[in-house]
Amino acid sequence: MPQPPEADWIEARLVGARPQAVAALLRYFRDLDLAEEAFQEACLRALRSWPKNGPPRDAASWLIMVGRNAAIDHKRKQARLTALPDEEVFSDREDTEPDMAERLDTADYRDDILRLLFVCCHPDLPATQQIALALRVVSGLSVPRIAAAFLVGERAMEQRITRAKARIAKADIPFETPGPVERADRFAVVAAMIYLVFNEGYTDANPKSERAKLCDEAIRLSRLMLRLFPAEPDMMGLLALMLLQHSRQKARFDETGAPILLDDQDRRLWNHGQIAEALAMIDKAMLHRRPGPYQIQAAIAALHARAERPQDTDWAGIDALYGALERHTPSPVVTLNRSVAVWKLHGAEAALAMIAPLSEPLDGYFYFHGVRGNLLERLGRHDEARAAFGRAIALANTPAEAAHIRQHLDRFEGERDTGGS
Repeated sequence: MPQPPEADWIEARLVGARPQAVAALLRYFRDLDLAEEAFQEACLRALRSWPKNGPPRDAASWLIMVGRNAAIDHKRKQARLTALPDEEVFSDREDTEPDMAERLDTADYRDDILRLLFVCCHPDLPATQQIALALRVVSGLSVPRIAAAFLVGERAMEQRITRAKARIAKADIPFETPGPVERADRFAVVAAMIYLVFNEGYTDANPKSERAKLCDEAIRLSRLMLRLFPAEPDMMGLLALMLLQHSRQKARFDETGAPILLDDQDRRLWNHGQIAEALAMIDKAMLHRRPGPYQIQAAIAALHARAERPQDTDWAGIDALYGALERHTPSPVVTLNRSVAVWKLHGAEAALAMIAPLSEPLDGYFYFHGVRGNLLERLGRHDEARAAFGRAIALANTPAEAAHIRQHLDRFEGERDTGGS
């Protein structure tokens, strides 16, 4: 069916309203597939109605009403619905504005969105299924786009999403409004899923690839959460962290796709508009005096962003912030990251001593062996450095990472052959 000339503005409104509409329909029907089908039917009716009658005052509430009515009509025809709301609750006049628009800023409505995201990142699902389901259901990305981002076939991705929905259908997920403790738990799970989406795209050297575009989608999801829950400081921290990391996208890889270390990046290529927004967001989050892991990570990234030159970096501040992060969320990876600040402040020997206890828990981690090899090289322990770099190459997540370590190893071997340090 050919799209009307108004397709651009219609599509923008449908995309913007999707999370709100699908979330409300999920609460009504408690069936993810049915909620999606109801939303799609509402979108088809919007494509027919809006060009003739103009856009509704509130697209989300229009789509909720029309989708709900369409799904109930379908249920009636299938003779499967045993209990229906009173007839006067529904309207056959699809172009009238529903009273539902007046409820869009209530706590119940906001909890619909939180519930939808929580359903998508249910702990019974593997991380890959969580991300795929959220991108399909909440963001509305097509299966081919998601498959391209994950570098898998469309059929395999369709099966992945179908399996995720099947698990969700079997899970006993409560639909009542969450209390303060449960809401905080859900926020933590949702934030982790959004950051997983971001990291899926962050390592791609091609900023125009479907995979790299996941960074933009994660930022969009975090903005959605902040619009609904503007007083959540760690969601502010997450958005700030992603903006700061994403601001370096154009400087992070060379023309061959090899990663460029932070100290070697051309800082003129950084997106200073995103940096300014992130810094303001961090300041706003700190006013709440409820520090969380994303706020601390964002503050670390901010110290890097504020340095006009690598030598201007406040490594003492970064070390202190990593210490706070270790106390808040202890992790071998956090300690590994802190070792870089310790190296800058106290030398390679101190940093190597710090990461020595991490050799077992991080033995399968690419970055551990890369950092260790770098420290060993600076201490003149060349044979051990070569072995560490070799292990890093074997564990590289991408060919670009392996090539970067190999290039580093080749330079190191070349300096040894010519008598360099």
